[in-house]
Amino acid sequence: MSEGACTLVRMNDWPEGWTEDNRGDGYGGGSADAQPEGARVMRHVQRGQVPRPAGAPPRRASVPPQPQGYDAGGYAEAPGGPYNGAYDSGYNTGQVYGTPSGHGGGHGGGPSARPPRTGPAPDWRRRLKIGTIALVVVFLGVSIGTYFWADSKLRREVDLSKVIDRPEEGKGTNYLIVGSDSREGMSAEEKKKLHTGSAKGKRTDSMMILHTGDNGSTLISLPRDSWVTIPSFRGSDSGKMYDSRGGSKLNAAYAMDGPELLVRTVEYNTGLHIDHYVEIGFAGFANIVDALGGVELDIPKAFKDKNSGADFQAGKQTLNGEQSLAFVRTRYAFAGSDLDRTKNQQKFLAALADQAATPGTVLNPFKFYPVMGAGLDTLIVDKDMGLFDLADMFWAMKGVTGGDGKSMNMPIAGSAPQGSLKWDMPKVKELVKELQNDEKVTVSGN
Repeated sequence: MSEGACTLVRMNDWPEGWTEDNRGDGYGGGSADAQPEGARVMRHVQRGQVPRPAGAPPRRASVPPQPQGYDAGGYAEAPGGPYNGAYDSGYNTGQVYGTPSGHGGGHGGGPSARPPRTGPAPDWRRRLKIGTIALVVVFLGVSIGTYFWADSKLRREVDLSKVIDRPEEGKGTNYLIVGSDSREGMSAEEKKKLHTGSAKGKRTDSMMILHTGDNGSTLISLPRDSWVTIPSFRGSDSGKMYDSRGGSKLNAAYAMDGPELLVRTVEYNTGLHIDHYVEIGFAGFANIVDALGGVELDIPKAFKDKNSGADFQAGKQTLNGEQSLAFVRTRYAFAGSDLDRTKNQQKFLAALADQAATPGTVLNPFKFYPVMGAGLDTLIVDKDMGLFDLADMFWAMKGVTGGDGKSMNMPIAGSAPQGSLKWDMPKVKELVKELQNDEKVTVSGN
């Protein structure tokens, strides 16, 4: 009799047989056929239930209890039957009933084991490249959107092509920066709060020339009481020619015909070509400071001025928009009058530019956009001025405070009619020559 036949005889000679009555759970009824039942109905027996014959080698401790007991040949070992020496071989290789040897399912052979990864490994370089491209696209989109938003807010209202008899252009760029007493858009309550009064029209409250170039930046204040010649000019609105007015205070030029005549007067009296014009009014100035959250300033000496509303103690302090406007407008509290006021204006503008250009402002959209919006809404510039020109002006002002430039008053020789100030013309000519050639400025002012 063959080995397979003997095995079948043994399985049918169990003491109690394989019947539904003695199994108890109703599964695996058994059969006398030559082939074993399919895996779907065959009841498995825990290995712990199989008695070990005397003298059998011990089970490997490293192999955990297996879920279904069967030998390498695929037939269950009967209790009390002969021990098959190859009993553990199927389990040691992770074999699962019904699968070819060596091709069991997953880790440990369990039915819930995760199948092995068959796809290619993730391409992290490709993912990183796509992520980087996406970030660049978003950055460019935001930058381009911000540019067009800001550019649309610039008020290009000054036409420098109407200025006649202009000096030749020199090296570098010259900005004429003007703070006017314009009350445009201000309510009666705001005028009272900011101590601006209710005068009609507008006049220049401060004037500065900012030169930018390869040898640092130079910020030169032009006292509004400077005694100058108002030359012949063409009316900015009428186009009509007007004769020279002769000697007058510098701020009278703006009052007569606005920015175009002011540029004409500065160019005529200095010989310096003005490339761009920038103007800001009272309300815009205060709004920028408030949007920035205030400007920290060190005031060396306490002073008061009922005309501007100034009331300051000495020491470091943060000024809001109302206080900042009072600080730059104060003149009657100082013995030097207009010259001391121009020094305060330079000091404050330098602090404003320095604090506005910090990462905390530029990289914070909740601060950056309000500051930009407040400034651009109220800035009046010439028709040829772009955002890059404005940025160049701003960074140049910041550079003056950082030691990369120089700030000064226009050289003064003494007093002139009507309580005005006379320029020191030899020094002025030397200063203008250095600026035109974009040389390091050696001339000192008052």
